[in-house]
Amino acid sequence: MRVVVFAPVPSAPVTHPAPPPLPSPDRARVPLPLTVAVALVLLEALLLVVLAVVELRSVQTSKLTMGLTTSLFFAVYGVGLGLCGWQLRRLRSWTRAPVVLAQLIQLGVAWSFRSGSTEPVSVLLTLVAVAVLAGIFHPASLRALAHADEADQTG
Repeated sequence: MRVVVFAPVPSAPVTHPAPPPLPSPDRARVPLPLTVAVALVLLEALLLVVLAVVELRSVQTSKLTMGLTTSLFFAVYGVGLGLCGWQLRRLRSWTRAPVVLAQLIQLGVAWSFRSGSTEPVSVLLTLVAVAVLAGIFHPASLRALAHADEADQTG
C-alpha cells in the first residue's frame, strides 16, 4: 500500500500596500476665505508686537509707567491675537470670538482715524477688519469649523 502525504505548499507572505499618507489635519480642511482671514490676523498680530517694541524704544523717563504699560499692552494683545490666529488655522472654533472682538475694536479705532491726515490709516484698518470678518463668517469657513468641532467631539 502506498501512503501519500500532502505537504503544505509554502505561500508567499501577504503584503498590503502602504496606506497613503494622511493629509495634515491643518491643511486638508481649511477653506481659502478662512486662510486669508488667518493670514491677515497674523499680520495684525505681528504689527502689534512691532508697535510694542517701537513704543518700548520711545519710552521717556518722565513717562516711564505709561510707556511700559502701553508697550506691555500691545505686546500681550499681539501675542494673544497671534495665538488665536494660529488656533483658528487649526480649526479651533473657540478662537473665532476673540478674533471677531479684535476686529470690532479695530473698526472702532479706524473710526477714530477717519478724518484729517490719518484717513488712509482708517481706510486700511477698515478694509482689513472687514476682510477678516468676511473670511471668518464665510459659509465655507463656518462649515469647516463646525465639522472640526464635530470631529473633536466624536473623538
